[in-house]
Amino acid sequence: MTLQSAPVSKGLEGIVIAQSRLSKVDGSIGKLQYCGYNIKDLAANALFEEVIFLLWNYRLPTQSELDTFRADLAAQRVLEPELLGMMKQFPKGTHPMSVLRTVVSAIGMFDPEAEDNSPEANQRKAARLASVMPTIVAAWERIRNDEEPIAPRDDLTLATNFLYMLKGTEPTETETDAVNTYLVLLADHGMNASTFSARVTTSTLSDIYSAITTAIGTLKGPAHGGANQKAMEQFMEIGSPDNVDAWFEQAMENKRRIMGIGHRVYKTEDPRATILRERSKALAESSGDRTWYEIAWRLEQRARSHEFFIERNLFANVDYYSAIVLYQVGIPVDLFTPLFAMSRVAGWSAHVMEQWADNRLIRPRAEYVGPEDLAWVPIEERG
Repeated sequence: MTLQSAPVSKGLEGIVIAQSRLSKVDGSIGKLQYCGYNIKDLAANALFEEVIFLLWNYRLPTQSELDTFRADLAAQRVLEPELLGMMKQFPKGTHPMSVLRTVVSAIGMFDPEAEDNSPEANQRKAARLASVMPTIVAAWERIRNDEEPIAPRDDLTLATNFLYMLKGTEPTETETDAVNTYLVLLADHGMNASTFSARVTTSTLSDIYSAITTAIGTLKGPAHGGANQKAMEQFMEIGSPDNVDAWFEQAMENKRRIMGIGHRVYKTEDPRATILRERSKALAESSGDRTWYEIAWRLEQRARSHEFFIERNLFANVDYYSAIVLYQVGIPVDLFTPLFAMSRVAGWSAHVMEQWADNRLIRPRAEYVGPEDLAWVPIEERG
């Protein structure tokens, strides 16, 4: 008797593979919560460091706990000289995500307790990765431009310190707020592709460095974290608010995808896009240059008035306005996805620890659809 095939769900659409206390995504009403807290409240009030603590402990910290936690993170920002030296040997044209993936993997070789997967060790390693990833991203931007990396400071917030290491000067309050908000908004998002890949790696009883390296490789793809880079390249191609209408009509005629519009889960506006639209507008007004905001706004309005987008409930997603926000702050376009990773490592690490707490090897099935019972043909008879 043959076993009856189970229903196939391509892309695991609608399949629940774990229970989690970390984030709840309600796509029908456009609502996102971390450990029960609405993302709108967190974006308006929280430091990114508070959100990291929340995801790792399922609660917000007290002031004394936050002070201690921030000091602990700040103390781990320095990258080993050997790893900086290694980065200086990389080809200057290497994509920043490839650099981040490689260096994060290499960090594990400098950890004498890399194979210790106890809860305490994993949280320590998670703190190290969350602290040092901004250093890696900022250092690579300077190395590839033949500049010496700037040492991190321990008196600045994570967002402020990153911008300082990137540019060599302290950012404005508006710039810091924009980057901190971005980091808060991207920290976790249910069982997305990179989070799932981290949990799959962890389910084999592999170490956290392997899991985060897996997640970075998954995030690199343009269908996931790389989408915000593609969105900004789209806006740069348009070039001017006056070109939006003609560009949109040609895009629709050629059945071209509008990057940053539509989401696998949200059937109404992504709540993160709502917040980032506001930050983008604030940055445009503070700088006096509304070009990029106006391009994005006009393109969004054209899309939302077109029957194709209306019928399919396609709205702006987090990638759409995050691209504008990061570009307005002065982040190079190909660093957008590494910033995504700097944020999402908080959630990845939390999921790694959650997987370890109640682990089972993740091993789905595939339905075989190829030929069967073929006869062996000697090589001299194969034509």
